[in-house]
This record gives sequence, structure tokens and C-alpha cells, in this order.
Amino acid sequence: MANALLSIQIIPKTKNGEDVIPYVDKAIAVIAKSGVPYQVNPLETTMEGDLAHLFSIVEEMNQVMIENGSPSVISQIKVLYQPSGASMDKLTEKYRP
Repeated sequence: MANALLSIQIIPKTKNGEDVIPYVDKAIAVIAKSGVPYQVNPLETTMEGDLAHLFSIVEEMNQVMIENGSPSVISQIKVLYQPSGASMDKLTEKYRP
């Protein structure tokens, strides 16, 4: 059972002011490859899983940004850590029609 939700907004610096969307697409691909449940939203992506694993995904996302030419990266994250279990669906079920 997942014990954490982690939302991330990754903001890679680009060399010449290029569009960041191709970088963000690569960051989301890292999440998809990890196999954790996730949801892409307009300003951030939320993942569900074990806290340590989620942080390792964040680390890999940052590394991929650098490997693809970004000289630096800002990652804004929010974490819900709940050892008894954390779920995106459970947290938002009352807001769904």
C-alpha cells in the first residue's frame, strides 16, 4: 500500500529560452516508466507510492533534465506522508461528480 502522495512541478532552465514542454514531457516519461500511479494536471503531476521511491523518481527526473541539456532545474514538491496509507482517489473522491 502506498504511504505517500507527491506532487511535483519541474521547471528546467533552458539554454536559449526554448520551450520547456519537451523537457517536461521527458520528466513525465520518467514517472510513467517507474510504474507508480500518477495524474498529470495543468501545473503539476501527482504520484502515489512509497515515499523513498517517489523521492528517487524526483532525483531521476532532475538528472534527465540535466542529461537533456538543462543547466539547472527547480523542482517544487508537495508531500503527503501517511504511514497508514495514502491514495489520490481516496483524497479526492468527494469532489468527483
